Amino acid sequence: MAMFDQLTTVENRFEAMGARMSDPSLTSDPRQFAGFMREYKHLEQVVEAYRTWRTLSDELEGAREMLAEDDDEMKEMAKEEIAGLEPSIEAAATALKLLLLPQDPHEGRDVILEIRGGAGGDEAGLWAADLFRMYQRYGEGRRWKFDIMNTSFNSAGGFKEITASISAKDAWTRLKYESGVHRVQRVPATETQGRIHTSTCTVALMPEADEVEVDINASDVRVDYFRASGPGGQSVNTTDSAVRLTHVPSGLVVQCQDEKSQHKNKAKAMKVLRARLYDRMVAEQMAEQRDMRNAQVGTGDRSEKIRTYNFPQSRITDHRIGLTKHNLNAVLEGSMDEIIDACTTFFQAKLLEAVEGD
Repeated sequence: MAMFDQLTTVENRFEAMGARMSDPSLTSDPRQFAGFMREYKHLEQVVEAYRTWRTLSDELEGAREMLAEDDDEMKEMAKEEIAGLEPSIEAAATALKLLLLPQDPHEGRDVILEIRGGAGGDEAGLWAADLFRMYQRYGEGRRWKFDIMNTSFNSAGGFKEITASISAKDAWTRLKYESGVHRVQRVPATETQGRIHTSTCTVALMPEADEVEVDINASDVRVDYFRASGPGGQSVNTTDSAVRLTHVPSGLVVQCQDEKSQHKNKAKAMKVLRARLYDRMVAEQMAEQRDMRNAQVGTGDRSEKIRTYNFPQSRITDHRIGLTKHNLNAVLEGSMDEIIDACTTFFQAKLLEAVEGD
């Protein structure tokens, strides 16, 4: 297979990297060593999968040679062996192809999740709260750690906006296709005539960035302190503990108010600001590329309506992949794996098509 032609070179690089693991010049530079280890771990998966595929292929070749034997019993054994090996080789080849796709540089990172109410007034804020609860329930099942960074309430007790950090090695892998517009169709609690309303929320997922990737000059950030507020605008703190950061060069504004400490709120706000700047930097780099086909597959454009949640029919539809399910309540309670797996399979297939077509 054309994709596998260079795998002997990859195997040699993996072995050379293993021999260099204890090199002092490498381990003395934390940033360089972190990048080295990310590549090494990825190559380890590739090489293991390649060796599995190669072993099975060799066994298949041997079994086919047995078909030339005069012994009928040997031929029958060879046919049985071939029948068992061929699907195993196909599965091994598929697994190897997926590992050979362009590596997502954000795999393994923690994630910043932002949900904002969109069209629909107070109902959009209530929908934002339902979506956040859905992701929390899903994360609980996977033992993810959620740290709420900031909340802004509307008059109905829903969220104008909520920002949270999710700490988990697989958070980005599982949620990276969730960015976009999530639409809900249901009868609001305030609706007296039973009419179905349509509301929207935007979901944004951003990989967290560390300080060496995004260096923020303190002189570029204006810091404002104010009193935290809760649902309905009432004050929830007697001191000015809430923090607003304005990054002057970019115009980005971040605020955090959920901690009682100015210091903690400022640290959280800085983490969100760094993630937003990193997200913008990555988007600009992608926009500068002439051939954006591979890079843009499955990025989840935030202006795109990706999913509709229809309460009267208990229906959830992902418009990108043409998937419709009638288990809305279960999904809202955190049973999201079926939808997430379907999205992952769809976008991986798109990437495979793009790579194999080159």
